Amino acid sequence: MTQKITTFLTYKEKAEEAAALYASVFADSRIVSTMKGPDGKVMGVEFELAGQRFNALNGGPSFTFADGISLSVSCDTQKEIDEYTAKLIAGGGEQGPCGWTKDRFGVSWQIVPAVLGRLIGDSAHPDMAGRAMQAMLKMKKLDIDALERAYEGKAARAS
Repeated sequence: MTQKITTFLTYKEKAEEAAALYASVFADSRIVSTMKGPDGKVMGVEFELAGQRFNALNGGPSFTFADGISLSVSCDTQKEIDEYTAKLIAGGGEQGPCGWTKDRFGVSWQIVPAVLGRLIGDSAHPDMAGRAMQAMLKMKKLDIDALERAYEGKAARAS
């Protein structure tokens, strides 16, 4: 079945470099095709990340990314959070608050633990969820163990 909706990312000029980075970061990812213009330069790249299709286009200097859209990555382990964060900010990206990162191309990513929704969205235990939310708001890269300790009401361990 063909993917009905595909995310389309328009870069100033580094679509091919961005697609190659993303395909190297995530398992089950690849460059599907590259489209060149009449001058032989890359115009666009179709790629898959973990089986989901994306398109990247070199659109020229008027195109930039805004924080109003991001790609969210659900992580089962702290090791995944650490690795994805490090790889996506390498070479000029930056770590933002609450698990957000911005890669060197300006694309925003949310690197989040899969358990986050349960921890901060527990309507049956709003005090517990509130503690987890407060802990998350103080973090840059998210720490699963610290979030779970906050949820359970346990003091943070000394570093």
